[in-house]
Amino acid sequence: MAEEDTNAEAGTEEITQGEFAPQKIYIKDLSFETPHSPDIFTEEWKPAVNMNLGSEARPIGDKLYEVVLTVTVTVTVEEKTAYLVEAHQAGIFHIDGFPEEVIGRMVATVCPNILFPFAREHVADLITRGGFPQLLLAPVNFEALYQQQMQEQNPDASAETETKH
Repeated sequence: MAEEDTNAEAGTEEITQGEFAPQKIYIKDLSFETPHSPDIFTEEWKPAVNMNLGSEARPIGDKLYEVVLTVTVTVTVEEKTAYLVEAHQAGIFHIDGFPEEVIGRMVATVCPNILFPFAREHVADLITRGGFPQLLLAPVNFEALYQQQMQEQNPDASAETETKH
């Protein structure tokens, strides 16, 4: 798949093309714990769901990056942990021809967007196989999370951006 970027501010017709392609999608780690079973199955099912997300990216070769999306779901019932699921969904992505700042954004947004549906499926499957009602994780806006992270890391830059609009 090719991505294109035009330089409209400079008024040129120059088009920079880059290459982006997933090479491999795989499970790096997957765990499921039910610390209060079988007693938790006799409790009235009024769950509190907590989901945490994280991702890491690292170069692993010439124009190859490994991105690992970590999804942790903890469900409690009356302060007892019903279950804990942690999925490390990984992928290897070929990324070439983009500036470093664009690559940073891609491994933080585009790659997790590709990995999340796989992680969501594994989490839902483990929960159901563990004897609990199905839990479908809502879609995640990784672009918004990236923007929030950038604002937290550099609050001065976000203030400048807001005054320019």
